[in-house]
Amino acid sequence: MPDRSSPEAGAAAIRLDEATVQFEDKRLVFSCEVPTGACVAVTGPSGAGKSTLFNVIAGFQPIRAGTVAIFGKDMTGREPAERPVSIIFQENNLFAHLTVEQNVGLGVDPALRLGAVERRRVDDALARVGLEGYGRRKPALLSGGERQRVALARAFVRRRPILLLDEPFAALDPAMRAGMAELLRELRAETGSTLLFITHQLEDVRRLADRAMFVDDGAVALMEPLGTFLENRKLPALAEFLGIDR
Repeated sequence: MPDRSSPEAGAAAIRLDEATVQFEDKRLVFSCEVPTGACVAVTGPSGAGKSTLFNVIAGFQPIRAGTVAIFGKDMTGREPAERPVSIIFQENNLFAHLTVEQNVGLGVDPALRLGAVERRRVDDALARVGLEGYGRRKPALLSGGERQRVALARAFVRRRPILLLDEPFAALDPAMRAGMAELLRELRAETGSTLLFITHQLEDVRRLADRAMFVDDGAVALMEPLGTFLENRKLPALAEFLGIDR
């Protein structure tokens, strides 16, 4: 049986070819290619389909037609757990009845069978996101920003080569936003991971991304290197987001 997990040489990290989602009142069709190791800011109006795009890549949203390929491998029939992707949702998806260290430990082993080595990985990940000593707390005792950092720590320990973050900075104050961006830069430098993050803040785009994608009306309207993206005046909705005159 062929190896379905190892990447093909030179393949893009993500390639969508008319990946189609049909809702009752809306049809979304995504086509794009994300190079391996890129950091892509995903922007666009509310309701344009950004979160749906992430769910398609991660496997939580089935497609009606088209293809989703990750590192050159067709993901058809592969469940989310089988894909080399970690996704952090805006709601964090922490389990309220588990402690912080247990929530992070799920990224190592869903059954929480953790030995000494695995527990050190959890402790190290919590320290990396500034939550050393928080392991015994429950999510209800954390702020929104702290819960977001727990979710990021869980992504750290999963060690997947593609990381998707749905508005990772939304619950953070300005100082914490800068710190989280630095953490993500360190993660990319250490692992060579491919990172996509949804944001509505131009500051976040400038701070972290090397290229940007604009999603509008259920499709990827544009994806360009950051410098070109920031100068683009062709799309009215993008010009409005950038705050530039056409």
